[in-house]
Amino acid sequence: QVQLVESGGGLVQPGGSLRLSCAASGSIFSIVVMGWYRQAPGKQRELVARVTNVGSTNYADSVKGRFIIFRNNAKDTVYLQMNSLKPEDTAVYYCNPWPVPGNGYWGQGTQVTVSS
Repeated sequence: QVQLVESGGGLVQPGGSLRLSCAASGSIFSIVVMGWYRQAPGKQRELVARVTNVGSTNYADSVKGRFIIFRNNAKDTVYLQMNSLKPEDTAVYYCNPWPVPGNGYWGQGTQVTVSS
């Protein structure tokens, strides 16, 4: 079981930017698709973006054009560059393979709060 540690969250004003990182305890190269997910208070966790091990990406409509997902397989790290942040982006952000493994594992996540 690869352990995942998310970081980079914080408090940012609307229109600001953050870069999230997801560091894996082992190799992620064999994980074909990695994703960033988020869960806002009172809402279900949702997929925000995903990236294949050769760099192909896919985004939720709500973040398309604002967020960029990329991965560095040599560093076993997945990133989420978030630009033009909106209050509705406020959530705890997690990374995990896509589709989500059936073992129910999630890291601790990183809190992103967008507020003036």
